This record gives sequence, structure tokens and C-alpha cells, in this order.
Amino acid sequence: QAKQVLHVAVPDRLQGREREIGILRQFLREHVRGRRPGSLYVSGAPGTGKTACLSRVLLDCKDELAGSRTVVLNCMALGSPHGVFPALAQHLGLPTATGREQIRSLEKHLMSQRPMVLLVLDELDQLESKGQEVLYTLFEWTRLPSSRLVLVGLANALDLTERSLARLGAHPSGSPRLLHFPPYTREQLTHILQERLGQVAGDPVLDAAALQFCARKVSAVSGDARKALDVCRRAVEVVELEVRGQTLLKPLPGGE
Repeated sequence: QAKQVLHVAVPDRLQGREREIGILRQFLREHVRGRRPGSLYVSGAPGTGKTACLSRVLLDCKDELAGSRTVVLNCMALGSPHGVFPALAQHLGLPTATGREQIRSLEKHLMSQRPMVLLVLDELDQLESKGQEVLYTLFEWTRLPSSRLVLVGLANALDLTERSLARLGAHPSGSPRLLHFPPYTREQLTHILQERLGQVAGDPVLDAAALQFCARKVSAVSGDARKALDVCRRAVEVVELEVRGQTLLKPLPGGE
């Protein structure tokens, strides 16, 4: 049971990220439901809850976003920055083409009177290319007249938009909105671990002092919640192995 609750899948409630979840929810309501194109850049180190929070909000707002198309792409899986265009076309049911032709076809689709398209790009920094042509094309689509695109990009780097997309700042609508996820603090990590393990019936599996120690160490290095969960799960596995390895005495056949 303890191992199950220490998994890194998206939980029903994300501790210490109430503010960020509120901002994400408000952004989607304003832009997708309000039919206003726009872009949001979400930054933060690995394990600070960016993808988990957005996944939670998309699940919670499923009914509200029912009238729009949601496309979620992990840019790590694309092979090349330009691979984002055929992947998006495939999700939208458009014929795949090559190069400029594909971009024109997508642009035409996104400017027509169809439902809003919410495009979520995880690991956005994988789309950095020569002259940042791919990133500029995507972000500039959200500014074209009659655009129906709402773009949410997630990446680790805090300064990606300033470093790679400086030209966007010159546009009247400015750079994309920014949302930064700071590393989890010791207190937040302790709460996360306590809340997860509190779901296990019976005596506590891990000592309270051990949880504090784990949270302190992880917050000092990275503030990565996944790391803290992994450490605790591994501790449970080590004990399991030790118990399994013990020799049990059994009565001999025919003996007393």
C-alpha cells in the first residue's frame, strides 16, 4: 500500500501548488472558453509540478473545454523541432505535408471559424532551432487576426522566452504570459510525503523523523518532489527485500 501511494502519477490534490493551479485554470477559462487566442510559458526545474498541475487542471476542466480541441505533445518525442507541425496536423485530422506547405495548411486551419485549439507543448526547449523559426511560428500564430490557437509551453529554463524569443517582446501584445514553479520547500515536501502515507491504514510505515530528513535533503539539492517520493518508495522496497531474505524455520517432515 505504501509503495502504491508513493507513486509519481498525478494525485487528486497537489500540495503547495494551489496558486499555480489557480493561475492555469484562470488562463484556460479566459482564453479557451473566452475564445481569446494567447500564450503562456510555464517554467520550473524537473519535479516542481509543472506537468502534474497542468494535467490535473485539464482533467478538472474537461467539461469546460469540451467545445474545443486539446492537443498535448511531448517535444522530446518529436525527433526534430520541425516535427511539431506534422504531429499537430495529425492530431487535428489534417493531411500531412512537407515544409512550408504544412505550415500554410495549419495556419489556414487555425484562422478559420472552427472550435478553439489548445496546444500544450511539454519540453518546449526541444523546439529551439536555427533562428528559432519553429518557436516564433508557433507563438506568432496566437497573435494573428482571427486566430483560434491557445498555446501553453512547459520547459525547465526560466529565461527561454527572453533568451530565444526576444523579438516577441517588440510586438504590441508583448511576450507570452509567464508562470514560474519554484522548487518545493522542506515543509511542502514533508506535507506531500505525510499526506501520501496518511492514506495507508495501520501504524506509520516510515518514521516521521525519516520523512523530515528526506524532505530536508531533497529540498537542499533540488526541491524535486519526484525524487522525495522515489527515495521513500525505495526505502520501503529495501525493507521488503530484507524481510523476504530472512530464513524461516520450518518443521522437518516426520519430526516433532
